[in-house]
Amino acid sequence: MSTVRIGIVGSGYMGRTYAEVLDKHTFGATLVAVAVGQRAGRLAADYGVDFESSLEALVARSDIDAVILATPEQSRLSQVLSAAAAQKHVLSEKPLAPDLAQADQMISACAAAGVTLMVCQTARYRGTLAHAKQLVAQGRIGRVWQVRTYAMGMAQDYADFVGVKPWVADPASGGFFYDQAVHNFDFMRWLIGSEAKQVFAYVNTQSGMPWPGMSIMAQIQYEGGAMAQLNLCFELPGVEFPEHTTRFQVVGETGLLDLDMYTSVRLGKNGVWETIWEQPKFDYVNDPNSPVRLAAHAAMVQEFVSSLLEGRDPAVTGADGRAAVEICEACMISARTGQAVSLPLKVYRG
Repeated sequence: MSTVRIGIVGSGYMGRTYAEVLDKHTFGATLVAVAVGQRAGRLAADYGVDFESSLEALVARSDIDAVILATPEQSRLSQVLSAAAAQKHVLSEKPLAPDLAQADQMISACAAAGVTLMVCQTARYRGTLAHAKQLVAQGRIGRVWQVRTYAMGMAQDYADFVGVKPWVADPASGGFFYDQAVHNFDFMRWLIGSEAKQVFAYVNTQSGMPWPGMSIMAQIQYEGGAMAQLNLCFELPGVEFPEHTTRFQVVGETGLLDLDMYTSVRLGKNGVWETIWEQPKFDYVNDPNSPVRLAAHAAMVQEFVSSLLEGRDPAVTGADGRAAVEICEACMISARTGQAVSLPLKVYRG
């Protein structure tokens, strides 16, 4: 294979993002066709590729090697199974699935078919988080002892979000919690370098919002002794904290890291703070095709393409996507039972 021929499934904001990335920001790949969603025909026309009326028609094409699934997680199981059965490699949006049973079926199907399954944990490729991982790998703060992470937003913003993306409020989905927390949980696991072994969590909605799980507090214990704390709140009362986006504070043996997904990463060591890298600003609403915004998505898609061309596993496997879903599911079990939950969870293996 000298060029990876790709079909996009889904035609919303992220479907258009991946079309733009393939058109202008990757090498070794080409976009062939688009399917699924009311805007699929327009998206295909905008990028001069074929429109297919269904997923089945898309994966039946002999001129497609892989698919990118830019679709809600509650509809993804059948899509992954169809792609695997047609011998197509899969790059799936996150969360991989709304529960572990479905994630395991996806992983098993792709393994049995001998096709790659990669998950879009795009945050790993965002500059601040990538630099933080590099600092840890270089030993700049020693072994990671603790991580605190939070993300917060106003209730009205999330009510508006449901108006644009109603599938987030579908009970069959992972909801706002999974949509956000898989980023946090995946990054912490990646940064610490070990698996979570115990979770205790509160998951609740404290305002009058009609959706469950709008506020979450969780404690995670990792193998090797590292500890982490997650706080998500999607129901702030009409005002935000000055630093309210996805933030991580990391305590290491010999230093500290302070980073926000969209601002900067700072290293604290020997009584001094140093800014290591700053994220250039971008407007994801009014300028979604900004090269600054697309940089992380392009790097992730390029990793998928390169892994196929080189015949190796991708950097973010189905197992990695599953691990983030597992911690989310453990949080939900803990919240229901009021008990700490030990991992790994026992679920369907196929």
